[in-house]
Amino acid sequence: MSAAGLSPVVLQLERRPGPLRLQIETALAAYGRPLRWAITAVHHPGAGEAMLQIEAVVLNGSGGA
Repeated sequence: MSAAGLSPVVLQLERRPGPLRLQIETALAAYGRPLRWAITAVHHPGAGEAMLQIEAVVLNGSGGA
């Protein structure tokens, strides 16, 4: 039996041109396999800039589906 766990993740992501979903899932992949995620805040620090707050739950470890 392999060990796997769920971990909460909160991260800030600078919005870039291109598909948003791909940007978010790529950023979350560094923490594990995203099970669910949501954009919970958007900040505009400057003209044309957007910082997204992403909250997620990821599966980490060596467990399988």
